[in-house]
Amino acid sequence: MHQPVDTLIHARWIIPVIPEQTVYEHCSLAIVRGRITALLPSVEAKLRFAAKHEIALNQHALIPGLINTHNHAPMALLRGFADDRPLREWLEQHIWPVEQRWVSPEFVADGSRQAIAEMLRSGTTTFSDQYFFPEAVAVAARESGIRAHIAFPVLDNPTPWSRHSEEALHKGLALRDDYRTHERIEVVFAPHAPYTVGDRTLEKIAVYAAEAQIPVQIHLHETSREVDNALTHSGERPTERLLRLGLMGPQTLCVHMVATNEQDIELLKMSGAHVAHCPSSNLKLASGFCPANEMLKAGINVALGTDGAASNNRQDLFAEANTASLLAKAVSGSATALPAHQALSMATINGARALGIETITGSLEIEKSADIAAIDLGGVEQQPVHSPLSQLIYAGGGHNVTDVWVAGKQLLKERRLQTLNEAEVIQRAHLWRDRIAGQAR
Repeated sequence: MHQPVDTLIHARWIIPVIPEQTVYEHCSLAIVRGRITALLPSVEAKLRFAAKHEIALNQHALIPGLINTHNHAPMALLRGFADDRPLREWLEQHIWPVEQRWVSPEFVADGSRQAIAEMLRSGTTTFSDQYFFPEAVAVAARESGIRAHIAFPVLDNPTPWSRHSEEALHKGLALRDDYRTHERIEVVFAPHAPYTVGDRTLEKIAVYAAEAQIPVQIHLHETSREVDNALTHSGERPTERLLRLGLMGPQTLCVHMVATNEQDIELLKMSGAHVAHCPSSNLKLASGFCPANEMLKAGINVALGTDGAASNNRQDLFAEANTASLLAKAVSGSATALPAHQALSMATINGARALGIETITGSLEIEKSADIAAIDLGGVEQQPVHSPLSQLIYAGGGHNVTDVWVAGKQLLKERRLQTLNEAEVIQRAHLWRDRIAGQAR
């Protein structure tokens, strides 16, 4: 008698990420109640299982859904708004003024839906977000079916969402209580950066995080200027300051880390902190290079993020994996630096470790959540396929993703979004473009 399962997916290749550098050919995944229950040859799967939904993807690779460890999703509405400008001018004369004028729950909801739509269409099944009105981001994530870490922003100064850090902490912890039992959404701390949050607030967050085991995400060593200013002000590098305040540890995700030295790398390694590498954003803003390859060699967990669309223009994590690999080779002068399989790990299991969800997702293993992306490798641009792993990183992209599942629920089917109205998302983007352009005239 055939064993009943909810979904059975047959694929030309399955790349589980764990075990590393493994590629299974002509194999299948069985899914029951949102979890992977079997990974076996397709010939055996067809004899063993009776599925409610059976899907044949004969020219596809199945991989774990990608994990975007750093984003400002609502900034999708500012894509291309102020390109090709120096960092300070970009921030102070363009981004901050337009945010001050327009950021609201409505802006955040519309921008989040647009970013989520783009992420799903490019294979991302989990994202970590840091932006104002995080409750609106959480609603968009909940309704879309994507998995999310909502990192609520804490700054000492007033923002569109909070008057000061005390109010931000109060609102953020209340939001965390609202989602405490949600299966896909976790609310975590996001002190914005060492230069916008004082010692007292950082110490308070460190205590909360340690007592309740809540992850923390912070922009750190974002530019060499940040580090130089910190040294001038206090004589401490930002990493040293966070260590002194109790905020550098296995629960901490350090975003960017472009201005680093050997001391910083040793501190990261010793503390067990994670790094979110955002190569395209750093390159576009000329912020510097995160030494991802050196960090990985040192045993530091390095994951990938897109950053917001205002400083990247794309929410495609395949593009980040490609850029990370090529950048590591160029900076190190070694063609063997950060190979394709390691870049894919950065976009999947390393991201899961950075968010503390590696027992749930990040690889295609039995009992893990069925968070899956299917990539079509049958196009002329991918031929011939000598190595599907290499094709994913060096010859493919988010546009090759055809199907996506989160917890066994199909959110993208043959390139069509299943939980979001694409036409409505585009219409709302046009509305915000016209509003912002009207203000600028």
